[in-house]
Amino acid sequence: MDQPIPEGIAAADPAVAASPAEPARPHARPVAFTAPLRWLSRGAQDLAAAPGIALLYGTCFWLMALILGAVFRHRPEYTMTIVSGCLLVGPFLAMGLYEVSRRREKGLPQSLGASLTCWDKHLGSMGLLVLVLTVLELLWGRASLVVFAVFFNTGMPSSASVLQAVFNPANWQFLAVYTLVGGAFAALVFCSMVVAIPMVLDRDTDAITAAITSFSVVFTNVATMLFWGALVVTLTLVALWPWALGVLVVGPLLGHATWHAYRETVGWDG
Repeated sequence: MDQPIPEGIAAADPAVAASPAEPARPHARPVAFTAPLRWLSRGAQDLAAAPGIALLYGTCFWLMALILGAVFRHRPEYTMTIVSGCLLVGPFLAMGLYEVSRRREKGLPQSLGASLTCWDKHLGSMGLLVLVLTVLELLWGRASLVVFAVFFNTGMPSSASVLQAVFNPANWQFLAVYTLVGGAFAALVFCSMVVAIPMVLDRDTDAITAAITSFSVVFTNVATMLFWGALVVTLTLVALWPWALGVLVVGPLLGHATWHAYRETVGWDG
């Protein structure tokens, strides 16, 4: 006849000890429409707490903006390709800013080294996200070239008249299709990545779960995330004038704010 196992033995013996708890599962949380304003406010506080680190990343974003502007002036047919490349590099630069916000939230001292190397413990998940973004980049760039080849009616613009040529009324079909195609790819990147990389940094979440949760966050807070996306686009466009100098501040600000967007919109079960 089996005898009950003494409590002390059960606690000490791994064979009879309780099974480990299941890993926490993420879920999207609803937030108020005005939440993005709070994210920006908290992001500004993070920026002020580590201005030197913010300046380093801001300089990287500024250089990307200068390259984008040069391509638009001289080879506009490749503009969307460079934009998609920026969307590939930008989030991973921003990961260092997420680390600054994460450390400040936990009361840890700021460290440039920790910010620059925060990705090295998440190579698997980050590698898969890189692959996904690379595929989107290649598709976006190819689609952009096809749109130029099929719909651009006035010949390729020169560097002196690029804006006049691109916005020529004769090219209204080109503008409509180019905007539609670019908007579709931009929406796809936004929905899949809006909180994915902060999740990987915070919980070492696998890339598939992070991307699915990111979509869930958008679908749970459609109006709020549209507002957030509009703020990101508006601040970025304003920062591009003059000479893209505003990117030195706006880039880090949006990076820090994205961390707070993740913290408010993603909850964990368990």
